[in-house]
Amino acid sequence: MNQSRTRMTRTRKQKRIPGRIKNIDYKDPKQLRRFVTERGKIVPSRISGASALCQRRLAKAVKRARHIGLLPFIEETYK
Repeated sequence: MNQSRTRMTRTRKQKRIPGRIKNIDYKDPKQLRRFVTERGKIVPSRISGASALCQRRLAKAVKRARHIGLLPFIEETYK
């Protein structure tokens, strides 16, 4: 009855993002749109391939761009 349960874990594939994430800037909405869904949500790091530190920087940049009006909070089709 004592079955050893093993977890099936997927190996995470690190996506290399051209232009390096560390150079992310809130004043560049074209680059930030790659990390935002069409509904306006920030893409999680498991999908974008960003490290935890880069994901925090990315989230802060997206929020700043939204606040000053460079990125919309939601797209026009969902209003």
